[in-house]
Amino acid sequence: MSGIASASSPRRRLEDLAGRARHIITSSPSRFAIVVFAMLILIFTVLLGLPISSASGEFTDLSDALFTAVSTICVTGLTTVDMATHWSPFGHVLVFIGVNVGALGVLTLASLMGMLISKRLGLRAKLMAAGDTNPLRAHGGVVNESQTVRLGEVGQLLMTVAISTLVIEGVLAVLLYPALVMAEVDPIAALWEAPYYAAMSFTNTGFAPNAGGVAAFEHDYLVLTLLMAGVFLGSIGFPVIYTLAKHVWHVKKWSLHSKLTIVTTVLLFFMGAAVFVILEYNNPKTFGSMDAVDTTFQAFFLSAMTRSGGFNVIDMSDLNGSSLLVASMLMFVGGGSASTAGGIKVTTLAVLAIAVWSEAKGRQSVEAFGRRIPSDVQRVALSVVAWGATIVALSTIVIAQITKDDMSHVLFDVISAFATVGLSTGLTESLPDSGAYVMAATIFMGRVGTVTLAAAVAATSTTQYYSLPVERPIVG
Repeated sequence: MSGIASASSPRRRLEDLAGRARHIITSSPSRFAIVVFAMLILIFTVLLGLPISSASGEFTDLSDALFTAVSTICVTGLTTVDMATHWSPFGHVLVFIGVNVGALGVLTLASLMGMLISKRLGLRAKLMAAGDTNPLRAHGGVVNESQTVRLGEVGQLLMTVAISTLVIEGVLAVLLYPALVMAEVDPIAALWEAPYYAAMSFTNTGFAPNAGGVAAFEHDYLVLTLLMAGVFLGSIGFPVIYTLAKHVWHVKKWSLHSKLTIVTTVLLFFMGAAVFVILEYNNPKTFGSMDAVDTTFQAFFLSAMTRSGGFNVIDMSDLNGSSLLVASMLMFVGGGSASTAGGIKVTTLAVLAIAVWSEAKGRQSVEAFGRRIPSDVQRVALSVVAWGATIVALSTIVIAQITKDDMSHVLFDVISAFATVGLSTGLTESLPDSGAYVMAATIFMGRVGTVTLAAAVAATSTTQYYSLPVERPIVG
């Protein structure tokens, strides 16, 4: 009996530990996301470090393998090595797979796998998927009817995620192939480069498979326009794609989230391009040597890519300091929620802007498009901005201390890392190992941190049945 007890005791302890681990992982979507993202990064770090992954057939340094894995899974596009020449065909395939896995989101991917296995979603899977597609929905209590995608529609949303990803990347690849061939890319090489560029544009990553990257197509408007289209579709977010697929011609039926995302995205796109033209039109290293048509097009391309795309025709280090600051601001905002883009998200900016405007007008509530935005959403928006600003500030200080480089370049690359954009002034490639690790941590926190914070803040929202005495501190 004692032998049986002693044998079962370790087994029971292991079962308890496993149960505890499962509870930690599955108790909230945000924890699950962090754990799985970390595991994926670890796996891809090991695979990318193998000799089979490098073109030279040698082991890749740990710092380079880790940084590339983080940049791949977090769909960032920053790199410490030359992506076109460092990796073998096997390494490029790993990167291709990694960015698609990271873009779909591990929660969405897990839910899709569950659908294929069980043919239907259980309540827990639906709740987890809902938390992934809209972090604000991870709150306690009754689910509001005005949420972006209702719980009963999560299954349809997940199918939209899978189908839209396959269809959009497939169509982009088909359109890019003849465009690349006309741009004098070898037809055989274009068979690989077309789907690669399609994936990198839709996932907003910005890696390029060819030497010289997108700069090789700087005068090819067709290729660049297709890349912009892919970046736009990837950056607006799956809930918006879902809404457009259902009500494309019925704007009145669009959700508030979709309206705010599209309006803010379009405004930033045009305003960013206009500002870049004003600031760079006489810079001989950028727009100063171009005619009016080239200047206008490249300004729009730059505005689109600073939102999270990561492709660049112009060397970022050639931009004026004022333009670098504007680009940093656009990168910090990023794209839409539940999208392949990073940043604090356009809806966060829109909610805060509307709140400020309402306060200036003396209104009692924050309203937009005939809907009232509740205070808990405003609280989450403020928390996300504060979290993002704190990460950027700390990372900038640390990397500036390590590199002693120009502050505008450090700030630009740090924000690019936090917002998972992928643009660089050249600083990232020259980082020492310590700086690379700090930048990798910035990427990870930027990709997972804001969503996790939003979910955590929303999840702690509870109904309070009493109020404390009011006292107003002096503000401003």
